[in-house]
Amino acid sequence: MNSRLLVIVAALAVVVQVVGLYRPTGLAGAPAIPGLDKIAHALMFAAPVLLLLLAGCRRRWVLPVFIGHAAISELVQHFFLPNRSGDPYDLLADLLGIGVAVLLTRLVTRRGFTRPTPDAESE
Repeated sequence: MNSRLLVIVAALAVVVQVVGLYRPTGLAGAPAIPGLDKIAHALMFAAPVLLLLLAGCRRRWVLPVFIGHAAISELVQHFFLPNRSGDPYDLLADLLGIGVAVLLTRLVTRRGFTRPTPDAESE
C-alpha cells in the first residue's frame, strides 16, 4: 500500500482519537457493554500507530509520541475535563493497543505484505 495513503489514513485515525479522548462528555447513549471502552481505547491507539509504522515512519518517534499522548490524555481527562475522569486502566488499554500495533507491524513486514524501511529494520 502507498505510504502516503497510510499516513493520510493515520492522520484521520488521530483525529478520531483526539475527538474521542478530549470530548467534554462521554458518549451519551453508548451501549453499556462491559469493557467496550477499553477496547475502544486500545483500537484508538493501535490504528494510527500501526498505520504510521507500516508507512515507514520511525518507531523511535512514533512510539514515544503515542505513549506520551496516552499518559497525557488521561491526565487531561482527570484534571481538566469536569465530566470525564482519568483512568489508569484506560492508559493500560492504550499501551496495549500500541504494543499490539508493534507486533502486527512485525508480523506484516516479516510475512512480506509490505517492505520495512531501513530504519524500521535497524530498531
